[in-house]
Amino acid sequence: MEHEVWIPPLHRDLTQGVEIVKVGGETVGELIANLDAQYPGIAARLIDNGRIRPYISVAINGTISHRGLHQKLREPSEVHFVPALGGG
Repeated sequence: MEHEVWIPPLHRDLTQGVEIVKVGGETVGELIANLDAQYPGIAARLIDNGRIRPYISVAINGTISHRGLHQKLREPSEVHFVPALGGG
């Protein structure tokens, strides 16, 4: 099953500027592995020590997931990796 993955501007240097890619996977972890196979280096930017980096949120069909890499993708979904906004 394929999902629409929105690539944040910060990571588009790895996708040659592409904003939306189609990637398969049954979990967020599998999706990231498949994304990394297409665009090497992206997993290192999203994952640290086997977990989603703390400053990245994963939104699936508009809902933030708290299950990290283990979140199941049961239907074709729209997935966003949302970096935290800094400032103050």
